[in-house]
Formats: sequence, structure tokens, C-alpha cells
Amino acid sequence: MPLPSSPSAQPSATATGEPDQQTAVDKALFLLKSLAEMDGEVGVSELARRTRLTKSTTFRLLGILHRNDLVERVGSNYRLGSQLFDIGVRVYGPNPPLLQECLMPHLADLYEMTHETVHLAVLHDTDIVYVNKIQGHRATRSPSRIGARLPASCTGVGKALLAFDHDAIEAAIADGLAARTEYTCTDPDRFRSELRRIRLDGVAYDRQEAVPGLTCVAVPIMGSAGRPVAAFSVASADHRFEPARFAPALRRVAYEAARAVNAATASRQAAPSRLDNLSAA
Repeated sequence: MPLPSSPSAQPSATATGEPDQQTAVDKALFLLKSLAEMDGEVGVSELARRTRLTKSTTFRLLGILHRNDLVERVGSNYRLGSQLFDIGVRVYGPNPPLLQECLMPHLADLYEMTHETVHLAVLHDTDIVYVNKIQGHRATRSPSRIGARLPASCTGVGKALLAFDHDAIEAAIADGLAARTEYTCTDPDRFRSELRRIRLDGVAYDRQEAVPGLTCVAVPIMGSAGRPVAAFSVASADHRFEPARFAPALRRVAYEAARAVNAATASRQAAPSRLDNLSAA
């Protein structure tokens, strides 16, 4: 969340210079957002200046955040803490930590097979969220980064996931299928037709639809209920990339990844039953 760019966009301030009508929670969250927008470690004085809080308030709130591992202290400066990452990976998907554990080895396999940029993504409403990414040696400009969101309708991973979710398809169409490039599909009928094809052959393409010059091929990772839990993609520069030739490798990796996820899910679901049996004995 960008910081307000003008005094009129900020909360009104008291005589001490500190924004009023803010709770301690508001101020603490504002500190975290400010830290996220700064590179490296930042001192108390600079944080107080950026957030228009007094130094004493800033120092006190940083102490609370530090005790809860939401910020880390480096000398007299502060930076975001590891606990934020632990919380963040649980935001999207039914069980992101499980997906990470099961799917990261397969994402690494996909990279070794292609040496191009590879992604792992999940569907969140009508957006996709990049859960992980391994950058290729010849990477091109891309908006993908871990934690980033993009409209599902204009990405390979997004279409691979949307194709199996009727409600999400209709919600994406209702949102307007916004054109990010001249190649983005904005026609609802053509979009539905493309998703029908993806359901049949299990492969989705993004041909410069999200970013000019970037092409990718994606496949869903199917869960035991017959719906995808995530998707893999391979992406590269359009002028040298033939996405269809990577489809067989993607299918093989996604098949093995689905087996791993489904086995791990079944094991976790069965664990309470085994405990119940032991208790009954």
C-alpha cells in the first residue's frame, strides 16, 4: 500500500504532529507498511518522519512488533521480521504450507528440464497469486514475483485454474476482462471457448496477454476432488519461445506433483483416525 503523497491524503495531525483518530493498531500497521516500502534497515527517526508519529510512539510500537517477531532489530535500525513471511504463506489457497512442501521439489524439477523461468501459482477470487518462482538465465521483463497478484484471465496459470471453476469464470467475465495488452482476450464468448479447450487438453497459454513480449504455457495441478489446487507455468520472451514444446514436460511434472499433494493430503486427513483407533484400543 503506497504511502499518501500529500498532506491532504493523510490523517489530520495533532499539535504533536502525530495523526489523530488512529488506534495503536492503525499506527503499528502503518509502521509495517512504511518498512515494507523502504529498502534495507531503517532508523526510528526516519520511520517517525515518514509516518508522522512521534519518536516515542514509534519506538514503543516497534518494541511491541519486535517482541512478536514482526520486525527485526539490526543495531539501532529495524526491518520486517520473519514472522510476516510465515503469516503471508498462509494467506492464499487451502493449505499453502502443504503446497510449498509438496510442490517446490517439482517446480525445481521443471526448472531443470527447461532452464526457463517457472512459476507456481494459486487462484484467489478472480486473481492469481504467485506462490513461488525460479528465474531462468534468460529471463525477460515480467510482473511476476512471489506474492504478486494478477488478473487470472490474462495469465497462463490463471486460465489453467479458471477453466475448472465455473463461478470464478463468470466472476472474471463480470469484472470486465480488462485488456492489459493488445493481445488480451476481452470477448466473453471467445474467453469461454478458450477455457473449454483448456478443460479438454489441460494446457493453457498466455501469448503476450499480460505483458508485451512475454509468453508462457501452464498446466493445472489436479487435486483428489477433480479440481486444481495450483498451477505450474514456464515463461520466456515471445521472440524465442515455443511454448507448445514445453507442454509434455509440464504435464509430466504436474502429474507427479498432483500425486504428491494428494498423498500428503490423504495422510494428514487419516492421522486423526489413527489416533482415534489407538484411543479406542
